[in-house]
Amino acid sequence: MKNQFALGLMAILLLASCATSKNSTSGWVSIFDGKTFNGWKVNEHPETFSIQDGSIVANGERAHLFYTGPLADHDFKNFEFKAQVKTMPNSNSGIYFHTMYQDEGWPSKGYEVQVNNSHSDWRRTGGLYAIDDVKEAPAKDNVWFTEHIIVNGKHVQVLIDGKKVVDYTEPENPERPEGMKDRLISDGTFALQGHDPGSKVFFKDIMVKVLPD
Repeated sequence: MKNQFALGLMAILLLASCATSKNSTSGWVSIFDGKTFNGWKVNEHPETFSIQDGSIVANGERAHLFYTGPLADHDFKNFEFKAQVKTMPNSNSGIYFHTMYQDEGWPSKGYEVQVNNSHSDWRRTGGLYAIDDVKEAPAKDNVWFTEHIIVNGKHVQVLIDGKKVVDYTEPENPERPEGMKDRLISDGTFALQGHDPGSKVFFKDIMVKVLPD
């Protein structure tokens, strides 16, 4: 009996050790609690963003919701970002990275990863807006999809439901469109975009994995 008890205890400890190891090495951290805007800050039109059924909803006048929470002191360089996203028909939004809080306007710093499956703007979900665009929508309206952004050094990858739609390496001395001179790899936080009153987009299960510099 003692031997059986010892073997059973060892098995339990081994399973617990494996579970702990898996959790500690996965590296993914949730940055949205599903209930509040703790760790987030909205700029010019706060009413554009709301929380419904565990999701952030962007619907209203132009506004941006910036992550200001404790993870990496909201200053990311190399990372993986993953969120569940759902677009309503004719809706436009975006996910910014390497950006910083500003009181109004379209964020001037960092890249925008497009969220748009059917809006009149032809640039579709997953593209690096005006830098490496996607022309064919890789996801559908009214259906949850996973938007996964990986940045490592100058290399940016975007995957939609596991399918790679962007694989971009920023060149030396990149040329940028007018008004986008700071659309560059650097460091900074994330922001979700509220584009216009006719657009309605949902975000949930927002996770980040910090990668080594």
